[in-house]
Parts: sequence; structure tokens; C-alpha cells
Amino acid sequence: MPRRSPGSYRVGIARREAILEAAVRHFAKGGYHRTAMARIAADVGITEGGLLHHFPSKKHLLLAVVERRILTAARWLDEVDPGATGAGVLRRLVEITGRQLEEPGLIELFVLVSAEAADTSSPAHRLFAERYDDAVDSLAARLRRAVDSGEFRADTDCTAIARECIAVSDGLQLQWVLSGGTLDLTVAVRAHLERVARAVTTDGSGLGD
Repeated sequence: MPRRSPGSYRVGIARREAILEAAVRHFAKGGYHRTAMARIAADVGITEGGLLHHFPSKKHLLLAVVERRILTAARWLDEVDPGATGAGVLRRLVEITGRQLEEPGLIELFVLVSAEAADTSSPAHRLFAERYDDAVDSLAARLRRAVDSGEFRADTDCTAIARECIAVSDGLQLQWVLSGGTLDLTVAVRAHLERVARAVTTDGSGLGD
């Protein structure tokens, strides 16, 4: 079997990224069920068969899109200044919610796939299990700096707080979808984080500005 050249690998990676970007646009705008694979392929300039070479099914493409969303949210959190206060880290979670609302269709996709994650035989199960572990560890590590600096109370369980913040955010996204988008998601997330901040800051100052 002939070996692929480095150039062909680069082309393949670039094509896969182009497919993902097109899928994000179409899924976010028209929804998962209303978007045909042929439309995504045409947007990229390839045949549907060419698309299936990279993603064997629409479900595989959906999982890749959701994984991309998860990694993007993680990157947004990583962009927080290492010297940021604990309240600043919590405010960043509010900002991330606002960014996610810029592509509301992707919130619907996230909720759709998360429902499948409870099935241990589903590919979504491993994706979400790893996502929660990484997200909790990353957020908890940032919150511990606030404990070390004296901003947060010494008895703050940062892992529990991180898990709660992520769980509430995900639950509110589900409620946002069920409300048809009428729930003010950013306000709801901020209200929860304000209560958390007031409970864990040593002076009860909350999120601040």
C-alpha cells in the first residue's frame, strides 16, 4: 500500500476542518435534523461521498461538532489571566455563556448529544465523561488560587464548587432550550455565580464588576 505524503495529510486535516466549520454554521443556523449532509458537502466543495470519507455518518459529524464546542469553551477558560482573582474566574464563566449564545444552535446540539451520554454504549458517553473530568479539574485549579491568596474561605471545596458551576450551567442550557430561548441564560448563570461568590469569598463581596 503506498504511503501518504505529508502534503496529503495536511490537505486531509484542512479538509476536515473545513467540513467542521461548515457543519457548525449549518447546524447552528438550521438545526441538526434539518441539515442535509449533501448541503454541508456542497458548502465545502466536495461530494457527499467525500464528506463521508472523513465522517462516516451524520452522528459522527455531530459528535465532532460538539467536541469542538467543548474544546472552544475550555480554551476560553484557559485564556483567563493566571493572576485573575477567583471572582474574576467566575465572571469569566458568565462571559463564556454570552459567547455560547452567539451560536444558539450549538447549545441545542450540546443538549441533544448530552442526553445520549447517559448510555454507556454511546460514543457521546466517553466524550462527556472526559469533558467533565477535564472541566472540573481545570476550574477547580483556578479557584484554589483564590483560596491560597485568602480571597476565598479556607474551607472552600473547590472541586465541589467547580462541579456545581458546570452542572448548573449545563442544566440552565437545557432549560433555555425547553423555554424556546425565552430564559435569559446569561442572567440566570450570573445569578447563580453571584450566590456562589458571596458564599465563598471571605468578605462576602460576591462577583464584583
